[in-house]
Amino acid sequence: MQLNGMFILAELPHGVAERLRAINERYDPRLARYKPPHITLTGSSGVGPIPPFVTVEEMAAKLEPIAADTPPIKLSFDAPTRFMQTDIIVLPLDPHGELRRLHDRIATSGLPFGRARHTFSPHCTLSLYQTLAEAARAELLKTRISRPFVIEAIQVYHTRDPQPSRKLLEFKLTGGSQKG
Repeated sequence: MQLNGMFILAELPHGVAERLRAINERYDPRLARYKPPHITLTGSSGVGPIPPFVTVEEMAAKLEPIAADTPPIKLSFDAPTRFMQTDIIVLPLDPHGELRRLHDRIATSGLPFGRARHTFSPHCTLSLYQTLAEAARAELLKTRISRPFVIEAIQVYHTRDPQPSRKLLEFKLTGGSQKG
């Protein structure tokens, strides 16, 4: 199935992103080239991708106020798991709290979204394209990223398989900041 639509992500901060990129490069080099390590907020779970006919201006008009009203979000990964009985291995996050509120605000922003294949299940993907040998899968499932991190921005990427994804927009999460 070829994909053509926009996904809203939260790229991971430098320290955790570098560690996850190294894991991706070891276990799934194609994934490592696809996008920076991130959490998908919309596009695969909760709501589907934004259709390609939606303009950058329309997305900016809907997303900028949400980002401006949302403070940075502190998160922690849970232990890795196989996603929905597939060979995809992910680091899940708690689907409640501030991350859920951000997802729900985006989902109800007035932007059109395609159909989601799964309920909202935020995660960072460790292995997507590779079929792992049993030993590699077991090793990857032992991975732990225990240090909390903070998401400070959201990004919109246009995914048009098989071409590389392209970043279209980025918004800092500035809610709760001291205003001039």
